[in-house]
Amino acid sequence: MDLASLVGLILGVVMVVFGIISSGGTAALGNFIDPPSIIITIGGSLASTLFSHKLPDFINGLKGITLAIKEPTVGNPVDVISNIINLSNISRKEGLLALEEATHDMDDEFLKKGINLVVDGTDPDLVRGILETDLINLETRHKKVIGFWEKWAEMGPAWGMIGTLVGLVNMLKKLDDVSTIGPNMAVALLTTLYGSLIANWLASPTAAKLKVNSEMEIMMKEITVEGLLSIQAGENPRVIEEKLKSFLAPSQRNTNVEEDGGEA
Repeated sequence: MDLASLVGLILGVVMVVFGIISSGGTAALGNFIDPPSIIITIGGSLASTLFSHKLPDFINGLKGITLAIKEPTVGNPVDVISNIINLSNISRKEGLLALEEATHDMDDEFLKKGINLVVDGTDPDLVRGILETDLINLETRHKKVIGFWEKWAEMGPAWGMIGTLVGLVNMLKKLDDVSTIGPNMAVALLTTLYGSLIANWLASPTAAKLKVNSEMEIMMKEITVEGLLSIQAGENPRVIEEKLKSFLAPSQRNTNVEEDGGEA
């Protein structure tokens, strides 16, 4: 689990509940549960989001919440660079063909594909083109999932306003009946609240976390592409290491990659 996502999600609920209880007691919690408001805001915003997407993209978008909460499986850039340096040492000592054996225990299909292209003697420009096409398609898939959450974040407050208008119209139509003013006003206000919660507690943060994860995964694969092309060009492992460290933040560049990557 991604601790930051999980804690942030839970704390958002805790803060809202605490604010309600601290101002009105536990009995006040019931005042914030209104089925018509839920139907209008959540149901309506999801309906608009569905209308904006193809059904498979809508379903995949909903599943994206699990990607935001789970710890990314792409590892970290220091480990990727270490792996590349290790491969460059193998290539330097035993030749490019020795890299094929190193792919047997690899789980990274992208890296494995790149190594196979290099071992097969594929032209470097073609290797880059094939791998970068993979990257473009990966980013496109990520953008579809992120776009789902951005659209829902946009639709939530909009449908909250629709619910507010519904409540106000009902209230104004029956001003002569005092008993209906409270329930209709509750619908008017709660839909706005629900719409804000959808956007600011759930949808926007999810889209932001998915963007962070996507950028990290793409950066890892860009490191892999540059590393493999450098190995294919026969560059010195130390030169490759310095080149790949340019992808890292300055605070990470002092990490001793060679400890895990073998001697340069």
